[in-house]
Amino acid sequence: MKILILNEALEQRPLGHVEKRCAVSSQTIAKLVRKNIEVYIEEGAGLLSHYTDEDFAKAGANVVSDIAEIAEHIDILACVNAPRESVIAKLSPGTVVIGHLDPFFNEVLVTKLADANLTALSVEMIPRTSRAQKMDALSSQASLAGYAMVMKAANSLPSIFPMMMTPSGTIKPAKVFIIGAGVAGLQAIATAKRLGANVLAYDTRPVVAEQVESLGGKFLNVDIGETGQTKDGYAKELSDEQKALLAQAQKEAITSSDIVVTTAQLFGRKPPVLISKETLTSMKPGSVVVDMAAVSGGNVEGSEPGKTIVLNDVTIIGDGFWSEGVSKAATDMYANNIYNLLDEFVKNEPIKFELSFEDDILDAAVITHDGLVRNDMLLSAYKGA
Repeated sequence: MKILILNEALEQRPLGHVEKRCAVSSQTIAKLVRKNIEVYIEEGAGLLSHYTDEDFAKAGANVVSDIAEIAEHIDILACVNAPRESVIAKLSPGTVVIGHLDPFFNEVLVTKLADANLTALSVEMIPRTSRAQKMDALSSQASLAGYAMVMKAANSLPSIFPMMMTPSGTIKPAKVFIIGAGVAGLQAIATAKRLGANVLAYDTRPVVAEQVESLGGKFLNVDIGETGQTKDGYAKELSDEQKALLAQAQKEAITSSDIVVTTAQLFGRKPPVLISKETLTSMKPGSVVVDMAAVSGGNVEGSEPGKTIVLNDVTIIGDGFWSEGVSKAATDMYANNIYNLLDEFVKNEPIKFELSFEDDILDAAVITHDGLVRNDMLLSAYKGA
């Protein structure tokens, strides 16, 4: 069995973004080789995550300068993002393609993968179950994003996080308000607390209040009627009336905070706008807002995808690509997710990727197979249902 890893820094990305992560680490290459998988990796693939070609070669990979000769002979293509079209065109029918494919918002790509008769596995679609946890790339990257967002906010704040008592006076701890207590939000809470801030958090799912408090944060209780979460643990979309009630209730917390971090995302849909420009104008001078969802639509009115801007002396960070701020750790965690996925489904005697749609993980995550788009949620989304 042969697996190919691309140098994704070579690909054109939205907003001029250069991908820093890689789908393997030297540690996971060594483990793949021990499973009798031949690893081919495009030259320079690990440089931006601080792995050299020599590191990969020592682990047992075949480093190639031109993937054209090997692409049609591989069994699996493992990527961080969707592969470039020139690569898709070279793959043989039946090749398994694994990566962040952004399928709800990338119908053209998904259709091309189906038309090429490729078996595409979208890591975003891996279910949030106990068995799948070790393969859950969304969660591993979101956890790093929560950390990176708080660190970026701390570096932009013209004050400090912890209380500091000195002979010349006492500096009060920073007030941090985090909206959304999913994986990213919980890590943001933990990071802000470790830095010494007073942390307040809110989520539409009251069930997460205990998790917020276990990390040392306070939970903002807001009565907006019945809310809940999906079977995969994602927040359900609010009604317009609930959104208005929530915005009013959160305004006081936002305007009294030094830092606000928004982490609200809806699975398969555009993120909700949580902070209006009017609320931004009432924030304290020098305060900081981090919009995790800026690149995918934005939680903050006025944030700009891929940029940090200043409005009325409030810094609004919409840089996006958060986990890549710690690209080495992001690569290591994603590489482990990919290895765990392959370890689960690549079987020996003879060695092959064992594809069974009776398996709940594969049934959810494999979105194209045998020339068809096979996920009902995607098909409904494409029809506008």
